[in-house]
Parts: sequence; C-alpha cells; structure tokens
Amino acid sequence: MEQNLLNLLMKRRSVRIFKNEKPDNELIQNIIKAGLLAPSSKNKKPVEFIVIDDKETILKLKDCKNKGNIGLDTAPYAIVVIGDSEKSDVWIEDASIAASYIQLEAEELGLGTVWIQMRKRISNQDNNSESEVRKVLNIPENYGVLCIIAVGYKNEIKNPYNENDIDASKVHYGKY
Repeated sequence: MEQNLLNLLMKRRSVRIFKNEKPDNELIQNIIKAGLLAPSSKNKKPVEFIVIDDKETILKLKDCKNKGNIGLDTAPYAIVVIGDSEKSDVWIEDASIAASYIQLEAEELGLGTVWIQMRKRISNQDNNSESEVRKVLNIPENYGVLCIIAVGYKNEIKNPYNENDIDASKVHYGKY
C-alpha cells in the first residue's frame, strides 16, 4: 500500500527563501480551500485568513515580529491565520489545524511555506506581535493572530525526512 500522506509529511520542510515569482491565483485559492476544509471544535469555524500579495504590506508584517521572520523577505504571498475568540474558546487549536492544512496543500502543489508564529511573540518595537498585526491589517480585537504563513516557489533545497528521522521513543503505549 502506498503511503501518500506520510510521503507528503516527510517531504514538507520549512522554506525561508522564495523565488521572485508569484504563484498563480488558482494555486493560492486551492491552498485557502484546504484551510477552510480543516475541522474545528463543534464545527464552529472560528478561523479566517487574510491573503496578502502586496510586498510593502508583507514587509510591514515582518516588522511585527523581532526575529524568526526572514521568510517574509522574499515571500510573494503571506497568509495571516486568525481566529474569532468570541466564537470559540479553542480558536488556537482550530487555527493551528487550518494552518497545517494550508502548509500541506501548498507542498502538494509544489510550493514552499514557513509558519511564522505571531501569538505570544514580540515586535521590533517591543510590542505584542498580535497587536501590531491587528494594526497593520485592521483586524478586530476579538480576533487572535496565530501566525503568518509565507508562501511561494521554493528557492532552497531541503532534504525530505526519512524513516531514520522518526523517533519512536516519543511514543508510549498504555501509559507513560
């Protein structure tokens, strides 16, 4: 039996350097569809996305985090993953699943991604990263900002994981 999902999971690696070429809008729409298909607690669907392809705005978003943001230097697209905290108390978990679906679909379509954490991070101005992203994108206060996913064609090669990278000591059966 062929294990397509397992192969995709091994192949997907964080990419921080992108080609100076925008993916077709159809590819981006398919990535967004994957995120919208992600499950959510009680099917409340508190997760929303803001898709940005304006380089000036992407660089403003980069300033919303003081480190771990270099993927935004060359990314032709940024997808901001947000969740309505009034709609669900587990928006963080729901948004994390949706962001993962986005990354997997991007890999399946031949694109690279990197998750840039915003929740519980600090900006270049020593402010809360989430608050800074809210200001840049005019996001209402009741929305939490989980992450920004940089998306584009890969301009770096990373070897896929293999069976030797799977650490079976992390698995416990029955009890710890």
